[in-house]
Amino acid sequence: MPKAPIKVAITGAAGQIGYALLPRIASGQVFGADQPVILHLIEIEPVLPALEGVVMELDDCAYPLLKGVVATASSDVGFAGVNWVIFVGGIPRKQGMERKDLLQINGKMFVGQGKALEKNAASDVRVLMVANPANTNALILSANAPSIPKDRFTAMTRLDENRAKTQLAKKAKVDVDQVTNLAVWGNHSSTQYPDFVHAKIGGKKATDVITDRAWLEGEFISTIQQRGAAVIKARGASSAFSAANAALDSVRSVVEPTPKGEWHSVCVYSDGNSYGVEKGILSSFPVRSNGGGHWEIVQGLEIDPFSRGKIDTSVAELKDERAMVADLIPK
Repeated sequence: MPKAPIKVAITGAAGQIGYALLPRIASGQVFGADQPVILHLIEIEPVLPALEGVVMELDDCAYPLLKGVVATASSDVGFAGVNWVIFVGGIPRKQGMERKDLLQINGKMFVGQGKALEKNAASDVRVLMVANPANTNALILSANAPSIPKDRFTAMTRLDENRAKTQLAKKAKVDVDQVTNLAVWGNHSSTQYPDFVHAKIGGKKATDVITDRAWLEGEFISTIQQRGAAVIKARGASSAFSAANAALDSVRSVVEPTPKGEWHSVCVYSDGNSYGVEKGILSSFPVRSNGGGHWEIVQGLEIDPFSRGKIDTSVAELKDERAMVADLIPK
């Protein structure tokens, strides 16, 4: 018997990231080559004509797995019965814009979207937040959808993980698939910590392969922390297809089992019992998934003093962001 279609919603679907996401979801690259999908594409009213053009292109691809498309400016319609939502829509960070500006602009939008998600989504709905500031946007969203379990909400640091793997691979002069166990901790921001201490290159400790500790603690970390700003400076716009690729990596890594001994990076609710991160914020951790959307934070990693300082700095920023949007988070 063929599988029943799953409903996947994408906000900001006509934007550059959405445009890169849709063909790969519709073709089966994300949820599986035997999993039919119905796409719910959500945009603001002024962008609906462009969204109609995107729908026309999806039609013209004749994807066998694509069983329907809903294009709408209504969150109630867009979230009706959905099993997955990838939140891309939001005001993108522009050159010179501070994160606090994004928090004020985007945060209020996720109050309304959280309420619409609560009202309309399927009981098994899962969420990936891409729109920045991703951690705190996801916190606002989940707080306004209180009946949806907290472990259904994630935010993306996979782009940072992918960036970090590439930089280590280039430094070690190896293919990027030789770099594993690269965790990103904390906030998706310039305080994030790409953890080279636990990373492996060709199965060996990264610090044994790359012995230039000054580079690891300095240029490597700063390159990853500032990569988004560097892309904006170079192309005049935020990362697009690399962000879409990382979003799809994130979803696949939740719905598929994590390879034995590996982990991936994603922002999840802290339970208060993992690595000293306060309960009730969404922080990036090394995570393992068992398939079917269930995940757990990897436990038992030894955190050295250097790493401890970096993690604490990023978590402190997350606490500050939460305080800044306290009026958007129902008690």
